[in-house]
Amino acid sequence: MDAAYARLAACDLCPRQCRAARPRGDTGLCKGGLLPRVSSMGPHFGEEAPLVGRNGSGTIFFTGCSLGCAFCQNYDISHYLDGQEVSPAELARMMLELEALGCPNINLVTPTHFVPQILRAVALAAGEGLHVPLVYNCGGYETPETLRLLDGVVDIYMPDFKFWNGASADRYCKAPDYPDVARRALKEMHRQVGDLVLRDGLATRGLLVRHLVMPGGAEESKAILGFLARDLSPYTFVNVMDQYRPCHRADDFPEIARRPRTEEVAEVIEAAKLFGLRRVYT
Repeated sequence: MDAAYARLAACDLCPRQCRAARPRGDTGLCKGGLLPRVSSMGPHFGEEAPLVGRNGSGTIFFTGCSLGCAFCQNYDISHYLDGQEVSPAELARMMLELEALGCPNINLVTPTHFVPQILRAVALAAGEGLHVPLVYNCGGYETPETLRLLDGVVDIYMPDFKFWNGASADRYCKAPDYPDVARRALKEMHRQVGDLVLRDGLATRGLLVRHLVMPGGAEESKAILGFLARDLSPYTFVNVMDQYRPCHRADDFPEIARRPRTEEVAEVIEAAKLFGLRRVYT
């Protein structure tokens, strides 16, 4: 944990490597400072069924983001920091409250830039009896070095895999390295936790990948699904999502200023099956 906090002095937690001196009050490109900033917490029933159960996934939404997608659907949280700072002790108390409500997991949304603080909070919560699985719900833009800090702590990784082409990632996120970074990150996540394990319909451990079908992006989607089947596992649990809608600055990009067509989504789902992916969730 001390090693994780030391990295905040010239922050290199995410691939941006912006070197912000966060203990001195600087904020990184993610807009994260020394204390974690939380937008909301509570049972969430809009996640995948293996996370929700009967009582909802115990979700904690962090503000800020190291990726900063132009089309972000949670832009009020990720770009405009709608939330408040909390201490690691307060974050631990949130986790325990969610567990007491019967949530089957603690679901940390956009956690990358607060990994050291989360590790401290988890240690505090575990000391008071926290035992439900920990979900790391991220955009897929992760360094292996930061992920290795979470080895043995995170039970379920739930990354997005957004783009296969660097040009797309550069245009919408100013992150041309995203495809290479995400491939390395997902391989490290899978190494740590393997394929998703279900017990009585609930996820207990493993990797769950989300892919949002973008308008005009079927070929990139197919390449991503092929990677999952070929380089990770045909048993990778992947949610092919059709919920894209133009948000935030999406109207600045005419090609994504619309919803994906039904036939585009159907083409991607069919491709997933042809690649041999056996656990496709829609």
